[in-house]
Amino acid sequence: MITRRRLIAGGSAGLAAALAAWRWSTPAPAAQTFEVHHTEAEWRKLLTPAQFSVLRQAGTERPFTSPLLHEERRGTFTCAGCELDLFSSTTKFDSGTGWPSFYAPLDNAVLQERDTSFFMVRTAVNCRRCGGHLGHVFDDGPQPTGLRYCMNGVAMAFRPATA
Repeated sequence: MITRRRLIAGGSAGLAAALAAWRWSTPAPAAQTFEVHHTEAEWRKLLTPAQFSVLRQAGTERPFTSPLLHEERRGTFTCAGCELDLFSSTTKFDSGTGWPSFYAPLDNAVLQERDTSFFMVRTAVNCRRCGGHLGHVFDDGPQPTGLRYCMNGVAMAFRPATA
């Protein structure tokens, strides 16, 4: 006999199964070999816990917490994992989102991949040299590109320009 409780429980289980299938239906990216690579234990020694969470586990820092959000000097934003130059300060802008934002990366600095986590479809941005997760790119940025590279400040370091 079908009761309301069994119908709801069955529907909930079916919905959970469908969502899990959708989440995992996107093929995992092919294993890549990066110029800079370390074991998980080595990354944990090299990075702070917050950096490890973002760069190696695709975490996200809390908005408005990064000192790099308010960095306005001329210079270059680099990967906190491998020191690759990622963004010029000339492309940084205040997006109002709480994360450092840029309208373009430096040439050959980042890789992009489809991210279907949290029931959304987004484009993740990773460091080209070590594969570290940096943030996401959206199509609501300023000209000339119309893009907003919304980066986790903890995933980057800043190197001021020399005179």
